[in-house]
Amino acid sequence: MNGSVEASKQFKVGDHIGWQQPGANNTEVYTQWATSKRFHVGDSLSFEYQNDSVLVVEKWDYYHCNINKPISSFDDGNTVINLDRPGLFYFISGVPDHCKKSQKLMIQVMGLHQRAESSPGIPSKPEVGLAPGPHPSSSGIVVTVTLTSVFLALILTVVTMDIETLNWSKDSGQSNYENDSPRFIRTIC
Repeated sequence: MNGSVEASKQFKVGDHIGWQQPGANNTEVYTQWATSKRFHVGDSLSFEYQNDSVLVVEKWDYYHCNINKPISSFDDGNTVINLDRPGLFYFISGVPDHCKKSQKLMIQVMGLHQRAESSPGIPSKPEVGLAPGPHPSSSGIVVTVTLTSVFLALILTVVTMDIETLNWSKDSGQSNYENDSPRFIRTIC
């Protein structure tokens, strides 16, 4: 099975309502709109608006509705923004207080579109390589959990061996190891 890149898509932000300050009863409109879509590198967003603007901002500016330090600013009424990298993108209105009234958009962009293709009559060769790793945002957690698990397994192994040795020593009468065991366990923990 070969993968090929699908055609890019252009998404009209907000669909039929476009880019405008949401009504008081519809403050989640852009969040709901974004969660109903799947964005990929190569796609684009079309912002259609009147008497407004679009600011591309950093995460902090998005959450604090800071219009003073945009990465990019547009006020032409019909702005198309190309999604050129995977990751999060943040957009807010440049009109004071519109962002605070929920005119803001955060989207997650995935890698390139992939379409599965297969040549008829020719079985596809299995690809040789490494399995994909964890998602970048979770890799630190995986490493931490793995290292913690290994460390705990090591401690349990040492303690178990220590207890087994203690029991063996008592049964055979070879040494007075039980006085050393608690100190050894205290040192590890």
